[in-house]
Amino acid sequence: MLLSEIKEGQTARILRVGGSGALRRRIFEMGIVKGTQVCVDKYAPLKDPLEIIVMGYHLSLRVEEASQVTVELIQTDNR
Repeated sequence: MLLSEIKEGQTARILRVGGSGALRRRIFEMGIVKGTQVCVDKYAPLKDPLEIIVMGYHLSLRVEEASQVTVELIQTDNR
């Protein structure tokens, strides 16, 4: 499952970060690395970007960037 497919309120664990070059490096620098838990806090009104909580801080990612991150769902919260 991709990070861009996770619904608001759901928590997932990072399995793999795709992409290449500067985009991949930047994602790693933001703390999105294998094994890290992320929670999708909310989506913008037009569904792009999405706001996630990673390592205690809020981070906005474009859906295109989030689609490069493979995750496994670990918790469902029905908001």
